[in-house]
Amino acid sequence: MEPGGWGYSCREKGDIYSMPTICSSQSVKDTGKGNEGEGIVSDQPAVIMRTAVLLLLMGIVDLSISQRYSQFQWLSHLRGRRRHAGWQAADVDCPLECDCPSAYPTAMYCHSRHLQHVPYVPSHIKYVYLQRNQITGIQDGVFDNATSLIWVVLFHNQLNSDKIGKNVFSKLKNLDRLLLDHNELTRVPPNLPKGIADLRLGHNKISKILSNSFEGMANLTTLHLQANDLEDVGGLFKGLKSLTMLDMRKNKLSKIPDNLPGRLQQLYLEFNNIESVPADFLKMYPKLQFVRLAHNKLTDKGLPSRVFNISTLVELDLSFNKLERIPVISRNLENLYLQANKIKEFSLGSFCSTADMTNFSKLKMLRLDANQISAKDIPAEAAYCLRQVAFIDV
Repeated sequence: MEPGGWGYSCREKGDIYSMPTICSSQSVKDTGKGNEGEGIVSDQPAVIMRTAVLLLLMGIVDLSISQRYSQFQWLSHLRGRRRHAGWQAADVDCPLECDCPSAYPTAMYCHSRHLQHVPYVPSHIKYVYLQRNQITGIQDGVFDNATSLIWVVLFHNQLNSDKIGKNVFSKLKNLDRLLLDHNELTRVPPNLPKGIADLRLGHNKISKILSNSFEGMANLTTLHLQANDLEDVGGLFKGLKSLTMLDMRKNKLSKIPDNLPGRLQQLYLEFNNIESVPADFLKMYPKLQFVRLAHNKLTDKGLPSRVFNISTLVELDLSFNKLERIPVISRNLENLYLQANKIKEFSLGSFCSTADMTNFSKLKMLRLDANQISAKDIPAEAAYCLRQVAFIDV
C-alpha cells in the first residue's frame, strides 16, 4: 500500500476471500493527478462511509420502533397472537398459548390449542377456558396463583383421575362453575370447593362416588353425572340442600336414587335399567316439575296407582318402556310422553275423573305413537277433558 492511502489491503487477484466491491484495485491517495480511473477509485471510501452511515441510521430507527414493545409482547406477536386493539399492559402477563383480550380483562381463552398441560394463570384471571385440548393431568399448585377463579372450563380433554392432584381445586374458594365433562375420569376429584354451584362430570368413566365427595356443598344447584358407569349412588345427594337439577342419564341405575334433595325440580334418568317407581316418590319431592324416565324397563306393575297424580309436575317422559296402560296423571301436567310402549287402550280416566266446564286437563302435548292404539280408539268425550291439547300423536 502506498503511503497516504486509505489503509485497505487487497489480496491477490483470484483469492477466493477477496472483496471485489472494496478491493477490486488498490486504493490511492487522491492527489488530483493520474489517469481517469484513479478518480473513481479514490471515491470508493466515501461511498462506503455513506452506506455505513445509512445502515446505522436504519438500525437506530428500527431500534426506536422495537422499543415500543416489550420482549414478551414481541414474542407473542411472533407466535401469531391476534389482537383487535393495541397492546395492553395486562397482555404481558398472559401466557403465549392463550388470549387475554382487553375487552374481557378477567378472562383467559386457551381452548382448542392442542395443549397438553394447564398453562400459567395470572392472579387477576377469574374465568379460564381450557376446553377441547389434550390435557391429561393437573398438578397441585397450578391454580394457587389464581385463587380468585370463578369459572374453570376443562371439558373435552383427556383428564385422568390418577393424574389430578388431591388439592388442585381446594384453594379456589370463589369457584362457582367447574366443567369436567367429556374426559377420562374414573372418580370425582377430591377436595372440591364447597361453594361450587354448577358441577359437570358427565361423559366420563365414573363407576363409584365416595360418600363424602359432595359433602358440605350447600350451594350446589346443578349436578351433571350423565353417561358414566354408575350402578348405585345410595343417599349420596341427601345433603345437597340447594340442588334443583340432577342429570343421571345413560348410567346403569336399577332404581331411582334415594334421599334426593327436597328442592329438586328436574330429574333426568333416561337410558338406565329402572324397573319401578316408589309409591310415595313425588310426595317426598313435591317441588319436582320435570321427570324423565324414558328408555328404562318400567312396567305397569312397577308403577303404583296414582304415583304421578301430583299437582306440581309439569312434564313426564315415560317413553320407550313396557307400559300397557296410561298411568293416572295430575290435571296440571302439561307434557306427557308415552310413545314406544305397549299401550292397548285409551283410558280417559287417566286424565280426567270427570269432565265438565270447570274440570279439565291442562295437558298440551300428548304422544302415544308407536303403541297398539290408533286415533279411532280416542273417545269423543276426550274433546271436553283434553280441550287444551294442541297435539296428540297416535
